[in-house]
Amino acid sequence: MSGKRTAPLRVAVLASGRGSNLQAIIDSIEANLVQATIVAVVSNKKDAVALERARKHGLKDLFVDPKPFAGQPDSREAYDRALLAILQQHDVELVLLAGYMKIVTAVLVNAYANRMMNIHPSLLPSFPGLDVQKKAIEWGCKLAGCTVHFVTEGVDEGPIILQAAVPILDDDSPETLAARILVQEHKLYPRAVQLFAEGRLRVEGRRVFIEQGKPVGEAVIGPS
Repeated sequence: MSGKRTAPLRVAVLASGRGSNLQAIIDSIEANLVQATIVAVVSNKKDAVALERARKHGLKDLFVDPKPFAGQPDSREAYDRALLAILQQHDVELVLLAGYMKIVTAVLVNAYANRMMNIHPSLLPSFPGLDVQKKAIEWGCKLAGCTVHFVTEGVDEGPIILQAAVPILDDDSPETLAARILVQEHKLYPRAVQLFAEGRLRVEGRRVFIEQGKPVGEAVIGPS
């Protein structure tokens, strides 16, 4: 991935919920901070707020109902094949998972190897999965944070692109900690997309290197 782009990066966003990270990316694109265009926002939830956000900004919003695939023996793969067809129809170059509450299968992972990103609210590889703020507090961690990583078949196991850290305060609850982490998520995800658009991300095994200048993926430690 190298060389200067002549056209905006074609991005699709998969989301299941409120889409706050989607909004952060939309805002960064509209502010000309990210050289990309969102060609589709796709959800497995018909009432996802993310789809409303897409409509408000004139973006294509698509609900792909998982129910028709439920009876098939390879239901998850069949669903992802339907998604893949949509992504290919829109010439998508980068897929972003933004609160997407389905585990993607090899159908999508292989088609978009090192071209699919996710953001997770912990400092991976610590605390993959769910309820991560609660786990971090219970373990007595002094730092929490968020991670943007490429997506692989393993849950939250892909090569790490960027991370940002926040301190865990003595009186933190999972909710207060999550709120401070979310502020960092909204900064980190657009930055990762722009690095991809600039062709500055190079993957070697489990490591992601940021080319052409000082790496920007070092942890930012401090209150939001």
